[in-house]
Amino acid sequence: MNIIFLDTETTDLDPARRLVQLAYKNPQTGKIVNEFYKPPSPISISAMAVHHITNEMVADKPKFEAAPHAAEITENIIVAHNAPFDLEVLKNEGMEPGQHIDTLRVARHVISAEQYNLQYLRYLLGLDVAGAAHDALGDVLVLEALFGALKKTVAEKFALTTDEAVLEKMLELTRTPALLTHMNFGKYRGKTFEEVAATDKSYLQWLQGSEMQKPPAEQNEELVFTLKKYC
Repeated sequence: MNIIFLDTETTDLDPARRLVQLAYKNPQTGKIVNEFYKPPSPISISAMAVHHITNEMVADKPKFEAAPHAAEITENIIVAHNAPFDLEVLKNEGMEPGQHIDTLRVARHVISAEQYNLQYLRYLLGLDVAGAAHDALGDVLVLEALFGALKKTVAEKFALTTDEAVLEKMLELTRTPALLTHMNFGKYRGKTFEEVAATDKSYLQWLQGSEMQKPPAEQNEELVFTLKKYC
């Protein structure tokens, strides 16, 4: 099974978001792609504040065309952090990605941490990625290092001895919702779900009802899974 490490930067967080930057690395061949595109819709201010790519910076860039990347992206296992976000934008651009490994979900299964964003895990695990800026290519380099650390942890935790077995387990973990430990929003931000369940279970029940009212595609799968346990 071959993999590619992939990250995107987009116009915004909306489900209809479009691609602004695509970066990926094929570790089998050493090939690195890092390209910018002019999206069909403007980049939002909130998105610019995150990735610092402005409409002016991509005004003379080409529109994204899937053809040059289709085979490499669709025929390999995509490794991404918060993979559903990247996969959705690829689909918005007319691509049909295949299998994927979500390092965010895998990390939640095998690492105890207060946060699981890419840069937090980078420093928590002491990943040596010199000069990796916060853009799609920089995140790909951090992602590659994180994947290596997770791969080792998964092998040890589940007593796996081959790369193929480890990749299969990481695919399985990606398909399995992980139990959240800490709340990262609302009036109980920083508290564990267990603590809130013991002191204000009605709040979790209200939160569960609120989340379940959303369309299925917009529900936070991990949050729903966790709330079912504590409600």
